[in-house]
Amino acid sequence: MAIGKLFIGRKVREIRQASGGTQAQFADMIGISTSYLNQIENNQRPVSASVLLALAEKFGIDITELSSGQNDRLLSALSEALSDPLFETYTPSLQELKLVTQNAPGLAHALITCHQAYRRNGEQLASYADRAGGATANETTSYDEVRDFFHFVDNYIHDIDAMAEGLAADLKLGEGENYAAMTGFLESRHGVRVVRGEAGDEAIRRYDPKSRILTLSRYASAPTRDFQIATQIAQLHAEAKIDQVVKSAGFRTEEAAEICRIGLHNYFAGALILPYRSFLQAARELRHDLELLAARFGASLEQVCHRLSTLQRPGQKGVPVFFARIDRAGNITKRHSAARLQFARFGAACPLWNAHQAFEAPGRIIRQLAETPDGVRYLCLATQVNKGTLGFRAAQPRYALALGCEISYADQFVYADDLDLSNRAAFDPIGISCRICERVKCTSRAVPPLKHRLVVDHTVRNANPYEIE
Repeated sequence: MAIGKLFIGRKVREIRQASGGTQAQFADMIGISTSYLNQIENNQRPVSASVLLALAEKFGIDITELSSGQNDRLLSALSEALSDPLFETYTPSLQELKLVTQNAPGLAHALITCHQAYRRNGEQLASYADRAGGATANETTSYDEVRDFFHFVDNYIHDIDAMAEGLAADLKLGEGENYAAMTGFLESRHGVRVVRGEAGDEAIRRYDPKSRILTLSRYASAPTRDFQIATQIAQLHAEAKIDQVVKSAGFRTEEAAEICRIGLHNYFAGALILPYRSFLQAARELRHDLELLAARFGASLEQVCHRLSTLQRPGQKGVPVFFARIDRAGNITKRHSAARLQFARFGAACPLWNAHQAFEAPGRIIRQLAETPDGVRYLCLATQVNKGTLGFRAAQPRYALALGCEISYADQFVYADDLDLSNRAAFDPIGISCRICERVKCTSRAVPPLKHRLVVDHTVRNANPYEIE
């Protein structure tokens, strides 16, 4: 896969500053002139293949990490914000957007935050939400702030991941009975006893710090039970490390910090049950067969899909995948993408995406070859899962799990074996969300695209009641 021109001045500058050398010393080390290095750092010239090789050789830099589009998430969010009619007099080129995200990511984040506040202001005025109290128009909600934190750290927290992996090795998780190993650790190291809940107790997990008793629902499945035990281990064993991460994130409210702690507890739990290197090796060996991975590690399909999206360790990266959890209304309740496909921050998911079809085929993993408006093609997988508890009267919320990768990685997935990846006609056209999708002929469009004029002809009626210029 061709890399194309790389303008990575900010990254090169960070590497140089970390080395402690001057521009002249650094340029000499990688065999270029000081003026050329200065142009690279200011994104006036792209890096050449020889410079990339020198960076890899001298500083142990993974070339694929420099060229894998790590700014895609920020670039997508900034592009979506600037597509708002608020900026109708300004349409930046892709190169302009790349220069901003690469050289001034802080400015890009600030603009995205301002746009979010603007949208919330409009929505609150339209619905008179200000009468009901709650967050003010200019506040970022705590939930959104935490979601953006995970989004922009690439859904990978190295210190927590490495700590969980080390503990998993000590406990030999994955090599025997996880339940016995983890409950034994809780009791011997932290004096916590694990018991089963009463029949009428609806809590999945309940911890009493005074009695040091962890109560788990007697009806929880084995993967859910083990995950909740791992979450309790995170709270007791990784508290100091998690506090460091939360503090360094600089959240504006205590509410956001506490919500982030929940996310980090869950992150540790997933990394403990699915240790990084052994899980990465198994994913490659089983060619990302989700059901076999779940069976090998005693995990749920959702835990496996979520873990695949976190395999972003420098020098040991897995296949860059996208992962999302979608409810029946099309709302994305979990999302992350290490691929070029980035989920819309506003609005529901594209109706042509196979994630919606998962609700029609429970118990099956369905496949789709899809192409986004930018011409990038993907292998998309989707399956339905139930998140409810047991019992006739228990609520049974259903979600679709969506996972996929770019076609260049499809051969590493068992699901692509009998698909004709060379036939362009086999790929369904999908978008990110209707409001920013450029496909003017889509018959499944829910709303017109922004920054396009509508033409209404009362003498002709097609699938849509308007034409898009």
